[in-house]
Amino acid sequence: MTASDDLVVLRPQGLYCPAGDFFIDPWRPVERAVITHAHADHARAGHASYLAATPGAGVLRARLPGIALESLDYGAALTMGGVRVSLHPAGHVLGSAQVRIEQHGRVWVVSGDYKVAPGFAAEDATCAPFEPVRCETFISESTFGLPVYRWDSQAAIMAEINRWWADNAAAGRASILYAYSLGKAQRLLAAIDASIGPIVCHGAVENVNAAYREAGVRLPETLAALSLKRADRGRALVIVPPSVRGSAWEKRFGSAADAFASGWMLLRGARRRQGVDRGFALSDHADWPGLLAAIDASGAERVIVTHGQVDVLVRHLAGLGLTAGAFATEFGGDDGAESPLAQAA
Repeated sequence: MTASDDLVVLRPQGLYCPAGDFFIDPWRPVERAVITHAHADHARAGHASYLAATPGAGVLRARLPGIALESLDYGAALTMGGVRVSLHPAGHVLGSAQVRIEQHGRVWVVSGDYKVAPGFAAEDATCAPFEPVRCETFISESTFGLPVYRWDSQAAIMAEINRWWADNAAAGRASILYAYSLGKAQRLLAAIDASIGPIVCHGAVENVNAAYREAGVRLPETLAALSLKRADRGRALVIVPPSVRGSAWEKRFGSAADAFASGWMLLRGARRRQGVDRGFALSDHADWPGLLAAIDASGAERVIVTHGQVDVLVRHLAGLGLTAGAFATEFGGDDGAESPLAQAA
């Protein structure tokens, strides 16, 4: 088998399927783009046509108004050029998908970004859980591809967040929680104890909330900042994108407690550098055991790593006897990936 036989290759525009004549999450304008999810480093403007999973169509249209979008149900298939293409849950955010490509009995899977709970359980109520897809070649992210990254359960982390909010409310301090506006914010909302107090969302978060609600995801009542009574400010949970930190919008809540919900918060040094009161290690990406579990469940003999801690994962997989390599992509450097506050957009 030579490189010319590969079902996916790297082109200047992005990951390309020659036999199907389409790109997956391209970072430069192309004729036909298959999109794994709506984060900005994977779903960009300027393509002539888009294909994405049906559950995420509303979010994608909200992020990229006016695009020519075709949606495909999870597990359904269509023929593109000379290949059969289907989309399967990635567990990352609403509508996130792995792209399965089949030709002449050969199967490749491009995972996009993905999140894996132990046993592939349905831990996050806002999106379908990761579904292992058997293949010969698996293209994987590696955002948190170091053995140190091992997540606690969502239930345990949410219990910590609820206690933090309740303690702040008892002291009359608002609780400002930094979270990425697409995916992380809605995951927090769906799992939070809304009985503690009112919940305020920044407009960037509320716009995505509307698309999630339209897709049938149940979220608690949320308020705009101007709708919150002054007397309730000290009990409020305020969910904002990291870019709002220090803004006039945020300062209306006075001397508030603040925290950041991100996988990066697992490391004490990262928490200290961000200068927040608390850090909660809640990630929408697979941790080290999750990456290995997903790769193992795929049955792939060849793995191509696209972004994150690439070299460490490639070396580890090679040590397991797999054929492992990497594609140098433009994923993960913008607001589509979890990043420290100083880098978030």
